[in-house]
Amino acid sequence: MQKQKVIVIGGPTGVGKTALSIELAKAIDGEIVSADSMQIYQEMNIGTAKPEEQEKQNIPHYMLDFLKPNERYSVADYKKDAKKAIQKILAKGKTPIIVGGTGLYIDSLIYEIEFPDIETDFSYRKELEEIAQKEGLEVLYEKAKKIDAKAMEKISKNDKKRILRVLELYHQTGKTKTQLDSESRKEPEYDYKIFAINMDRDILYNRINQRVDSMIEKGLIEEVEAIYKKYNEFPTAMQALGYKEVVEYLEQKISKEEMIEKIKQESRRYAKRQLTWFRKNKQTIWLNGQDTLSHNIAIILKEMK
Repeated sequence: MQKQKVIVIGGPTGVGKTALSIELAKAIDGEIVSADSMQIYQEMNIGTAKPEEQEKQNIPHYMLDFLKPNERYSVADYKKDAKKAIQKILAKGKTPIIVGGTGLYIDSLIYEIEFPDIETDFSYRKELEEIAQKEGLEVLYEKAKKIDAKAMEKISKNDKKRILRVLELYHQTGKTKTQLDSESRKEPEYDYKIFAINMDRDILYNRINQRVDSMIEKGLIEEVEAIYKKYNEFPTAMQALGYKEVVEYLEQKISKEEMIEKIKQESRRYAKRQLTWFRKNKQTIWLNGQDTLSHNIAIILKEMK
């Protein structure tokens, strides 16, 4: 039996995924499923570049804005919920369009990754948190690198959540994350057509810098301050790019100028890592973000035949 088609649009931050996905959805009667690990949170709108109602142009969007910033959410949760959204869209006779820059979320769907149900060992996590605090995160990064060098190629030295995950998986299963991932892949349920957008690096970096300036103007500092005051803990949310830097500023650890420059620099680095992630998938069809939306939609439609 022929599998149903699902479109995937990935790519780095600031490259134009939202604009393309909305125009594509209008052209093919599609609906959008977000694959962004921070746009899932309520109250986090400016810093996550969440599409505004007007921007959505009446196109239904799924997997946005449904969790409080102090709630935990795993990739396994995402896969389960995103698949429900895909089924719902297909049941309406429409085309699902998965859009986002969180490679892990996208991979969970296109490779049909089965996540082992591993209970969190909170005492071990506490031990790791203490090491990070006293000796620095780099110590844990190096430790994780010795255990699973392959997994660590895709993980930033600042990505505490994922560094801890690599160590915790090994601690609890005796297997590396890479091993567990390869054991857990199975035949995908849908025919995923994977596209990713890229553009000239200088143009992309310039767009990222302008986007950060625009976020500050729109009230990013006030947004972070409100969340920071409202919640006692943020297991993941305040690790988000643009949020942790504002927290440093609010705690008077850095100046406003340093904060803005840091967000820009970290955003550019993140874009570079996202491109590396999407390049490793050999099925990816690359689109040029400097081309017109109609040109890129024509390429997608041709590939969908």
